[in-house]
Amino acid sequence: MKKLYILFIAALATFGVQAQVDRSIMPKPGPAPEINLAEPESFELSNGLKVMVVENHKLPRVSIQLTIDNPPILEGDKAGVSSLTGSLLGLGSKNISKDDFNEEIDFLGARLSFGSQSAFASSLSKYFPRMMELMADAAINPNFTQEEFEKEKAKLITGLKAEEKDVSAIAGRVQRALAYGKDHPYGEFTTEETVNNVKLTDVLQFYRKYFVPANAYLVVIGDVTFDQVKKLTEENFTSWTKAVPPSLSFSQPNDAQYTQINFVDMPNAVQSEIAVQNLVELKMKDDDYLPALVANQILGGGGEGRLFLNLREDKGYTYGSYSAIGNDKYEVSRFRATASVRNVVTDSSVVEILKEIDQIVNEPVTEKELANTKAKYTGRFVLALEQPQTIANYALNIEKEGLPKDFYKTYLERIDDISIEDVQNAAKKYFSTSNARVVVAGKGSEVLENLEKVSVNGKKIPVLYYDKTGKKTAKPDYNAEMPEGLTATAIIEKYVDAIGGKSKLESVESYAMSATAEMQGMKLEMEMKKTSKDQFMQDVKMMGNSVSKQVLDGDKGYAVGQGQRKDLSPEEIEKVKAESATFPELNYLAVGGIALDGMETVGDKKAYKIKVTDTKTVYYDAETGLKLQEVTIAEMQGQQVKQTLMFDDYKEVSGILFPYKITQSMGPQNIEFIVTEIKVNDGVSPADFE
Repeated sequence: MKKLYILFIAALATFGVQAQVDRSIMPKPGPAPEINLAEPESFELSNGLKVMVVENHKLPRVSIQLTIDNPPILEGDKAGVSSLTGSLLGLGSKNISKDDFNEEIDFLGARLSFGSQSAFASSLSKYFPRMMELMADAAINPNFTQEEFEKEKAKLITGLKAEEKDVSAIAGRVQRALAYGKDHPYGEFTTEETVNNVKLTDVLQFYRKYFVPANAYLVVIGDVTFDQVKKLTEENFTSWTKAVPPSLSFSQPNDAQYTQINFVDMPNAVQSEIAVQNLVELKMKDDDYLPALVANQILGGGGEGRLFLNLREDKGYTYGSYSAIGNDKYEVSRFRATASVRNVVTDSSVVEILKEIDQIVNEPVTEKELANTKAKYTGRFVLALEQPQTIANYALNIEKEGLPKDFYKTYLERIDDISIEDVQNAAKKYFSTSNARVVVAGKGSEVLENLEKVSVNGKKIPVLYYDKTGKKTAKPDYNAEMPEGLTATAIIEKYVDAIGGKSKLESVESYAMSATAEMQGMKLEMEMKKTSKDQFMQDVKMMGNSVSKQVLDGDKGYAVGQGQRKDLSPEEIEKVKAESATFPELNYLAVGGIALDGMETVGDKKAYKIKVTDTKTVYYDAETGLKLQEVTIAEMQGQQVKQTLMFDDYKEVSGILFPYKITQSMGPQNIEFIVTEIKVNDGVSPADFE
């Protein structure tokens, strides 16, 4: 027996040595694990509302999600009615005033929000019965008042006005309009005109037609019991009027007949927004749904995607380039490959994106790319299973999308079975460079000349021109003739006269300005003070703490950033002096050296371009003479970075016009400062420059 025991130990030792040797060889993956996915309990009310319950008693919390799964809705000349409906829902009910409703939600420490065809609530489980009451009351008995309607309408219009100079927002709007057509629910967009067409009666009509239980799902997750949910749902939602939303019809979108560049001129753009897009008919229940997702992930699904590695890591054209493929059970969706790039590399970026799409269509992906992507999807899927919300989402998808009951139970197995050939077939089917729309929104005066020369596979790509609404237009003309004999000095003199006159400006010994802005949800406060004696102070604060400060007092000065103080060098002092004058244009007239460098469009205005230095250019409105924009080239970490200041909303203070909206742009970031106060010859003391 002892001998047998020794032999057994020896065998184990031999196996251990062999195992160490075998570690140099990649082990073969085992079979995909079988997923035992719990199914939520469910029931249906007589009015058509389908209810799913996922019990999870780990924490004393509960969430309630209401989803109404209607087909796309075309709003036409009243686009915005759905948005207004969503913003008015949840403002109390016919039984509870808005203030009392919100006060109770806050008192319960809960959340409750509505969309035009959805609602969401969360709270401690002990308040669940009351939250069901409040959600149902607000959903079934909305309190649509004229007063609240006018408030929400004004908010929506304010937001739309802000978007009119947002290059990214305009680009997205035009991309959708060109893909689907403006008479399609996915291609139409909301404007101030369409919002003004909407009346309160339109909101009521939209609500009655589309906020109905026929296609509605109520998902309850958390520390509840099925019997409790069923009882409360029957008590609170049975009175929801049974109705069937009307069937809708609209034009069917088509891809472009040939690959083309659709250019939108945005003179205020500091970078170009690029989207290579084509339509796809992809649904979750399609056999090649998962191979299509894998193909997209390899192309541009994240930081390891080919687009990112090419345009960012290799070329340095952008902060990131990505792709996405949509799926829709009702309509065609889109494949999109996108990037926000520096103006100077716009044409090159278009070429590289098209090249990457061509490559994944025409050449098989590598074993490594496929293995890494499968591992990523497997990891995401397994991690998601830890969340109770996942079980509900999967069950909801099976219901809404008409998926097989075992869709998620076999998910990992089907991911594991995807072959290189499957990926390439999906890429060929859903990605296209033969009839793609390359939508570019950017500053035409800087990018268009090279963009018109773009060719792929030896074939030049035609450029078509569109305005900010997606309407076809003529090629922008950047060669507007200037009046004969016009000089830079005359333009500056016109500006000085426009804001108050030379004598008025020369009487200003100092002024103080305060402004506020928002950045990533945080409030910024800016204070700026200037005098005619080479004194300057600018302090930007966040939450009361200084994040950036610059001070000049004659021939000395300092800067503070991230808590570190640094004295300014003689060269830096001279640069700050140039900007510290109460009105730099008076210096331009006195010293000279400025040059007229042509005309450009800034926003929707023609502007004279004045070159002040090799690194600074200023633009003045050709009609009013007011300053519209300053562009400065700065050196940062060995690279040249363009910084733009835009001036708008001029108002009079002490007989002088000052801009009350100053937008600072650097790279993809825009910060809009709204001036709150300006004091002339007041509010400044020597202590400000210490």
